[in-house]
Amino acid sequence: MASVAGLSGAPKLSVYAAAKHGVVGLTRSAAVEYASKGIRINAVCPAHTRTAMVDGFVRFTGAPEAEAMAELTRGVPMKRVGEVDEITTGILFLADPANSFMTGHALALDGGIGAI
Repeated sequence: MASVAGLSGAPKLSVYAAAKHGVVGLTRSAAVEYASKGIRINAVCPAHTRTAMVDGFVRFTGAPEAEAMAELTRGVPMKRVGEVDEITTGILFLADPANSFMTGHALALDGGIGAI
């Protein structure tokens, strides 16, 4: 698991972004190393998703939930956070044996952030 922060910058989250960039780099390097053995390695890079981490952010801000969520989704073209089942669908796609030719990919599940 990486993050959309591993595909671009993440202001005020530099340590987090650096760690997620590391996951993306490790994914790509390991994919090349293990491809000849038939092992596929990909990363999932979600944007903000409705999880305990996002709920904690909302509580931490002390702002009304709608205001905190508006701040989280300010730069998201879809104007919402992801849902866990949407991320799970991406994971299942990457793991599907029918998806046997994809390796070394960082799959952005980001509501359009990467398209900006």
